[in-house]
Amino acid sequence: MSKDCGWINTKKEVSTQKKEMGVKDLNIFANVFGKNEEQAKANRRFFDERRILAINLMSSPGAGKTALLESTVERLKGKFRIRAIEGDLATQRDAERLRAKGIPAYQITTGQTCHIDAFMVNKALQQMDLVGGEILFIENVGNLICPAYYALGTHLNVVLLSVVEGEDKPAKYPLIFRKADLLLITKMDLLAYVDFDVKRAMEEARRIQPALKIHTLSSLTGEGMEEWCEILMERKGKGA
Repeated sequence: MSKDCGWINTKKEVSTQKKEMGVKDLNIFANVFGKNEEQAKANRRFFDERRILAINLMSSPGAGKTALLESTVERLKGKFRIRAIEGDLATQRDAERLRAKGIPAYQITTGQTCHIDAFMVNKALQQMDLVGGEILFIENVGNLICPAYYALGTHLNVVLLSVVEGEDKPAKYPLIFRKADLLLITKMDLLAYVDFDVKRAMEEARRIQPALKIHTLSSLTGEGMEEWCEILMERKGKGA
């Protein structure tokens, strides 16, 4: 498997490459994604059998994934068993931040790989003490491209978009928003200091994913955090 995003091509590009290379049946891309899908389905069975609510958090670097988890843990600790899998190219810093909040966190360091895949998640699950009934957060590598291509078997795909990034990101990186179940517009405490049109961002995202649920919040001030936790508790109450 390639260690960067450069090899991810469209079907049209792959077809062109086949003709240029004189290869009749080049199935490497379908094979990689197909195997990942199979493992993702196995992961989902693992979660469902143990009533674990698994959530895939995706965003660009610095959108506030770890800060969101810290704030979430403060509000839900004691109500649910919470675990986390952290994905970064290097260091254990994000996992250490969550451990400091009192929850077990397993760090995946991917080296040069710009995403977490289903096999990495499966390996992490084998190392974790999961007794069943937990909420498991999987914090993907900060990237608006590659994580969208790799299913993990999670119940919810949540994309974070901070107000400091610009409201045009859904139009520029449509796939990750199309794959999302929920969009969190984060760092609302900075809205007064940046040029970010919340309404336009919502419209851009829903143009790509009409059924997309959208919520605004600030992990720093707590704005919208109660509603976010209610979303999690409601989803957990549905049987995961």
